[in-house]
Amino acid sequence: MKSYQKLTTDVPQPAASRVEEESVDGKPSCFQKLSTWWLGGCLLAVAILLSAGTVWVLRQASKGRHAQTPPEKCSSVTEPLRFDCYPERNVVVTQELCEARGCCFIERDQASGSRQGVPWCFYPPDFPSYVLESLNQTELGMVGLLRRKVKAYYPRDIETLQLSVEFETDTRLHIKITDSSSPRYEVPLQVPRAMKRAENPAYSLDFSREPFGLVLKRRASGVVLLNTTVAPLIFADQFLQISTTLPSTFLYGLGEHRSSFLHSLDWNTLTLWARDVPPTESYNLYGSHPFYLLMEEGGAAHGVFLLNSNAMGRCFLVRDWAGTGVLGPRPGLPAMPPLWGLGFHLCRWGYGTSNETWQTVKAMRNYQIPQDAQWNDIDYMEGYRDFTFDPQAFSTLPQLVEDLHKHGQHYVMILDPGISSTNPRGSYWPFDEGLRRGIFINTTEGQPLIGQVWPGLTAFPDFSNQDTHQWWLENLKRFHAHVPFDGLWIDMNEPSDFMDGSVDGCPAGDLDKPPYVPAVLGGSLCAKTLCASAKQNASVHYNLHNLYGLMEAKATASALIQIRGKRPFVISRSTFPSQGRYSGHWLGDNRSEWKDMSWSVPGLLSFSLFGIPLVGADICGFSGTTSEELCTRWMQLGAFYPFARNHNTQNEKAQDPTVFSSEVRTAMKEVLLTRYTLLPFLYTLFHRAHLLGDTVMRPLFFEFPQDMVTYSIDRQFLWGESLLVTPVLEPGADSVIGYFPRGLWYDYYTGSSMNSSGEMLKMAAPLDHINLHIREGAVLPTQKPETTSGASRGNPLRLVAALSPNAVAWGDLFWDDGESLDSFEKDNYSYLVFNVTQNVFTSTVLHANVEATYVTVDTLTVYGVRGPPTRVTINGEEHPFSYLDNQVLTVSDLHLSLSQGFSIRWM
Repeated sequence: MKSYQKLTTDVPQPAASRVEEESVDGKPSCFQKLSTWWLGGCLLAVAILLSAGTVWVLRQASKGRHAQTPPEKCSSVTEPLRFDCYPERNVVVTQELCEARGCCFIERDQASGSRQGVPWCFYPPDFPSYVLESLNQTELGMVGLLRRKVKAYYPRDIETLQLSVEFETDTRLHIKITDSSSPRYEVPLQVPRAMKRAENPAYSLDFSREPFGLVLKRRASGVVLLNTTVAPLIFADQFLQISTTLPSTFLYGLGEHRSSFLHSLDWNTLTLWARDVPPTESYNLYGSHPFYLLMEEGGAAHGVFLLNSNAMGRCFLVRDWAGTGVLGPRPGLPAMPPLWGLGFHLCRWGYGTSNETWQTVKAMRNYQIPQDAQWNDIDYMEGYRDFTFDPQAFSTLPQLVEDLHKHGQHYVMILDPGISSTNPRGSYWPFDEGLRRGIFINTTEGQPLIGQVWPGLTAFPDFSNQDTHQWWLENLKRFHAHVPFDGLWIDMNEPSDFMDGSVDGCPAGDLDKPPYVPAVLGGSLCAKTLCASAKQNASVHYNLHNLYGLMEAKATASALIQIRGKRPFVISRSTFPSQGRYSGHWLGDNRSEWKDMSWSVPGLLSFSLFGIPLVGADICGFSGTTSEELCTRWMQLGAFYPFARNHNTQNEKAQDPTVFSSEVRTAMKEVLLTRYTLLPFLYTLFHRAHLLGDTVMRPLFFEFPQDMVTYSIDRQFLWGESLLVTPVLEPGADSVIGYFPRGLWYDYYTGSSMNSSGEMLKMAAPLDHINLHIREGAVLPTQKPETTSGASRGNPLRLVAALSPNAVAWGDLFWDDGESLDSFEKDNYSYLVFNVTQNVFTSTVLHANVEATYVTVDTLTVYGVRGPPTRVTINGEEHPFSYLDNQVLTVSDLHLSLSQGFSIRWM
């Protein structure tokens, strides 16, 4: 029996300040976006869905002095409504510069208690904006014309704009603002289009004609979701600024950043521009995800998706709000991964040889530690060149891969996008053929842009060009003929460049030196990446930079399908919305430190919001030296990452499970066996993600939206609805504190129950243990584990039912061959639903195929049976059972076919 110690619970409260503003019941958030208007087509596209939300803004660090009392119209603007009029970060903003833009200047007064980050230069209430000149009904919504009568302060501002509003569904609204006279670049992303207007929308939309603004409300509560009337709309050739209030402080998303899951809105700056940099707080990281989710007071939620691929900056201000939600059209559901992709993966940079890699695999087998995939980093390559392997150090790589396959294991290798450009002509087919076909990204002069990555000087494939996809496929086919890899790891695809721009620098034009640059690491758009002016097939790199990882992932997944004829397995470092259709993601080059392990939880929860469920972090840390304690705790946590890979760098001690002491090795083995036991449950969660868009790794507030304590929890998480994971994230601990929302919770290992009223509990957590709890009312399908997912598949199932106080439970199971393409779409699967009611467990087969006939159900365990039964029957036939004092009923030796429905009754 476990002992639980109750602790006090602090409910996160919204910030205390509240702005007195008759027209606004929300909090200002200024969204600023860098766009390439004059080169193709930038627009503001916002789609809104009730039940999720997000906002972004830039923080201004201005300095200056004023010698006179500000005008009343300026001093009357309270701090929370001071929207930044001078967002440039490379300028010391003076009163003269500010007022030259027609804006208010009030220097921050330390003595007044003014908060750090409040803009000194901000918009006055009468700052000129657009006028809504016309608004007409359309089949799906409305279309309007916006006109600016007074030019804005940014160069080449657009005089007339088109407003398009589509009421796509009852819970989704799509708003688009673009240049009315010139076609511009739009993100080449397919999103579902509505075929008819929503008949009974859960939202209302009102407009202010002069100055133009819109107010979106939730009909049921009247909560304001968006209110853009609080500041002027600025829409110039390379600058767009739109501001809104927020209905609460509980905001999530807007990645990729290292931060708490719940964002701080105290004038916090978030920048979106894909960048190769080890995860660090306040930096723009590998991917761009312009989506946020907002929890409203009372438990409702909304999401906002800003469909934009240019550089972005956002600044948030803290304040009380009340509102509903906004979300964009879902740009595709996540792909169903192969079952082996959910097993344990092992990698390091620094194996040095294929034989050393092989010895690690053999050691894992010797200790019978589960492993589904072995990886290699760039040291397998010859001269770090893609599509090669070192003929000396990795001469036995083909034999290693053959051996992996014989043991039901798989091989994954790294690829970087940079293609070596310095080899003698005719000696390196990938570059020679790429040059002949013209598939590389070019300079403004029409020549391949040359940067520098691992192999030295390199050219970069243009994945916006379909010819590049064919070239990529042919290269992979040629290499696969020698080394039959199973999955691909695409790294350095921000794209990363060891120099700024190219060997020749970048041109001095508006793309590389635009009027406005968000707070990107390095201070320029070409910092450690390509020139923004570089030419690609679909547009310029200025527009496509944040899409590079997505486009490479799409090409890579397509190539794997054509080569192997099975579900592709791709892990990518750089990501963009919809990438879950093509790849998973890992959080990049973390360090072997306790804080990095702790940061991984909010990082992975954020990617659950971004539609990329196959996500993980380097277990035990990539750089630096781990310790036995840290690596043990990280292996325990990592066993519950959706994507579980242990990976570290060269010149550090190995950190795979085999190199540690017997005690630690056993603890690591046991937690991996627990993961493999739960693979049927995890696989079913991925099916639901693929079919419905559900999350796999889930924040607690998704299941308990009425419980405000859960809003800030990012040191625990759920698998699906029902498995609560409480890891140890600090050194020297033999206990852990976790929050248990109201209800019955069962210890996963023993079935002992605990009835929580919504409490913090202290639990024992020795070094060999991670706390897992099953939520009342759940049925979890589990399986006797083996050392690979393929071997586990043939073992009998054990079903675990955790009864609610009303003695009911529900669960489901998706089962197929684990690797075929489109098995659900082609009806090649089985789907079962499990129910418990009135002391009867029922398995109902809703869809069946041959795979289910190979598996049996051997055990049913029921947690929470309040009294010892006198008899148990299976399909009416009496059967032996056992019952423990902690109210756990077990019925074993069932030998029931998974493909046939059955019922088990206890009385």
